[in-house]
Amino acid sequence: MTNLLTLTRMRVRLALRNKMFFFFSIVMPMGFFFLYAGVFAKSVPREVAALLGPVIGLNVMGSFWGLSATLVTFREQGILRRFHVTPATAVDMLLSSILANYVLTLPTVIVELLLAKFLFHVPSLGDLSSVLLLVSLGTTSFGSLGLVIASVTNTMQETQVLNQLLWLPLIFLSGATIPFTYLSATVQNIALFLPATYLVHGLKQAIVDSFGPDKLLLILGSLAVWFVLTLILSSQLFRWEPEAKIPRKAKLYVLATAIPFLLLGMWEFKYGRVIAEEKVAIQRLDQADRAERKTRQKDKQQDPDATDRDDSDQKP
Repeated sequence: MTNLLTLTRMRVRLALRNKMFFFFSIVMPMGFFFLYAGVFAKSVPREVAALLGPVIGLNVMGSFWGLSATLVTFREQGILRRFHVTPATAVDMLLSSILANYVLTLPTVIVELLLAKFLFHVPSLGDLSSVLLLVSLGTTSFGSLGLVIASVTNTMQETQVLNQLLWLPLIFLSGATIPFTYLSATVQNIALFLPATYLVHGLKQAIVDSFGPDKLLLILGSLAVWFVLTLILSSQLFRWEPEAKIPRKAKLYVLATAIPFLLLGMWEFKYGRVIAEEKVAIQRLDQADRAERKTRQKDKQQDPDATDRDDSDQKP
């Protein structure tokens, strides 16, 4: 435990000194937040609440990218070789990476929630216990995915290619960037097998519908099992030395980490619960927008001069 805490503190300090960390962990997430809330949602509290889940999901999913790149860099530069002569074990190194990433990610998520509440006046942030659980399990499980990537790739070039191949489907098919219901039926069915889909969907339900942990047990359980599988696999494939290589067959073991969401995707493909709930959520937003437009038109008909007065009040 002492080795784990020492390594975690060291990883946090190294990250805070890194300019790239500052950009990818603070500047970019905040940029996405204000883009979604200020531009896409047009600062409308109801719309901001609906997009808060995808924004936080993007922040959480980015965990795997930084961890994989950092560990591969450490291995290429011989830094891991130095740790190998200390009492630290491979599990200590991997867990410290996950814990440090969690400690550095959580404050950004908290700031995004506070900005949504006090800057964009979102009336309710939903069930915060569910949000915290999803963020915690999401950050650790996607971080473990990064550890697996670092374990099966030999160079930074391979790592970047694999990161790109995984990152693009995760953000474009999960509903984090493109509304889930805007995708074709075929693409929606494919997305049901991605962990990012359930993370984003769970965050939406926790924030907009105030779903408690008891209503999100399937998603939380799948993320937890995925975390355990990826952590075990990365610990088995972990390499201290840059010269150490893993057999090609070992890379096939990575497919085993997809088992939880393969089963969950098959279940969702049969019953269509997630797709139905996403459609209902979009319909509610559309109905609320139509009702608001009707209210404005009615107020304008009752008081035609109200718009002119509002415009004159805004003039200097």
